[in-house]
Amino acid sequence: MPEASLPSATRTRITLRTIAAETGLAVTTVSRALSNDPRIAASTRALVAETATRLGYVPDRAAQRLRTGRTKVVQLLLNLDHEFLSFTHEMIGGLSEALAGTGYSVTLFPDILERDRLTSIRQIVEGRLGDGVIFNRTELFDPRVRFLTEQGFPFVCHGRTEFTTPHPFVDFDNEAFARQAVERLLSKGRRRLLIVLPPDKYSFAQHLRWGAVDAARKAGADCEIPGDIHLDSPQDESLAWMHRRISQPDRPDGIVCVGEIAAMIAMAAIEDQGLVVGRDIDVVAKRAGRVIDLMRPRFDTFHEDLRLTGRAMGETLLRSMAGEDAGKLQVLLPPLPDFR
Repeated sequence: MPEASLPSATRTRITLRTIAAETGLAVTTVSRALSNDPRIAASTRALVAETATRLGYVPDRAAQRLRTGRTKVVQLLLNLDHEFLSFTHEMIGGLSEALAGTGYSVTLFPDILERDRLTSIRQIVEGRLGDGVIFNRTELFDPRVRFLTEQGFPFVCHGRTEFTTPHPFVDFDNEAFARQAVERLLSKGRRRLLIVLPPDKYSFAQHLRWGAVDAARKAGADCEIPGDIHLDSPQDESLAWMHRRISQPDRPDGIVCVGEIAAMIAMAAIEDQGLVVGRDIDVVAKRAGRVIDLMRPRFDTFHEDLRLTGRAMGETLLRSMAGEDAGKLQVLLPPLPDFR
């Protein structure tokens, strides 16, 4: 029986010289074109990009790092245990769109909320594991923002801080969301409102509080914010708490939900108590994806476009890495109402 042939262990490597020979351009021109150097004509850049794709050119990152000191890697810090549905998928999708054609790739770096928030950042900066970093769950006086600013290391955070020194950020206007969500419930005649917030240390918790409480106070309505559970509480604890609260005579008649998981918990508790959404209690939720569209009965939502957020964060980080003034690298995205 003939032996099965093995795939060849060698393959001609496509290099800058290969592309130069194919296009008739100098190696330096090819290199600059692949780096998207604006001093190279757009037609030449397009020719080089097309040739590189056709030949299957893969940059030698090790050589690039030795030559330029750059890794061509963007580190994205995420805590995958505390994000609402669609967050990671949509955020990475938008970020990848922004980085397409730049030569940068995205690496996920685990962010463990229970440990020192600087541990992961120090590993990235001191180990030169990336040229820039993106992170969320921003705190009011976030030590990561302070450290990266002092180090002059490019970054963009999803969320704002209370620091007076400008820094790059992309944020969803949670204050506007909470305000408009409360106003929507008030327009339906609801007067006893409830919102479960993230832990107080996070910036967006304060923004949500300001918006919800101010809108309710102006209308003379109640806005309950529980102190014994928060957005990151275990789901079984949150559901048990919501069951108890909704079973009480003075139960809320309107609930603002900060994300899909919070909405699912509220809907489950309402149904388990034999109540009906839209009749006994109205719900308004922030959503990132389309999963809420599968829930019945339908309820009002505000869309946080996380794909747009990801694109904005990628574009902002590229500008940060290019040395642009941090005061010009601040993006606040509005809530998008979707009423039923």
